[in-house]
Amino acid sequence: MSKALGIACLALASLGLAWADELQGRVVKVADGDTITVLDGQRQQHVIRLAGIDAPEKSQPYGQKSKAHLSQAVFGQTVTVTFDKRDRYGRIVGQVRVLGEDANLRQLQAGWAWHYKQYQSEQTPDQRSVYDAAERAAREKRLGLWQGQGPASPEPPWDYRARLKSERQSAQNHTPLSGSRLQ
Repeated sequence: MSKALGIACLALASLGLAWADELQGRVVKVADGDTITVLDGQRQQHVIRLAGIDAPEKSQPYGQKSKAHLSQAVFGQTVTVTFDKRDRYGRIVGQVRVLGEDANLRQLQAGWAWHYKQYQSEQTPDQRSVYDAAERAAREKRLGLWQGQGPASPEPPWDYRARLKSERQSAQNHTPLSGSRLQ
């Protein structure tokens, strides 16, 4: 009996989304171009990080425009979130669908996010391919954050966050101790 149960568990695991949870609710907040808050039927709020994409931080160029694009698509709308993980901040990481459309993919198609390749192994092969193609097409068409002038590409948010962290650490290491004096 246990051998049959083990085979059944392996078969379900190979389907990938067989273990995924689903949440439905209304979007009550858009924090930035890849993070929303959903209010479910029991009036509980859930912070959702859109899976497979990374949008500019609000303080980066195009950060506010990315947020505005996502807001226009989902704010006040009833959405379905399919997920199977939470990030280190406790946020649900999932695919957001509004009126049957993938909002994560729409951010890529409009050029307001990067395909977050660091986490692409968590996507199905089809999702990986579609998300990658959407980013490449937006770049080629110079949509959204890709419309900038000149040869410089926009700084990816993961590089931006790492740079800010490094700058903060460097500033802390070079701050004189309080009460110390040079003689």
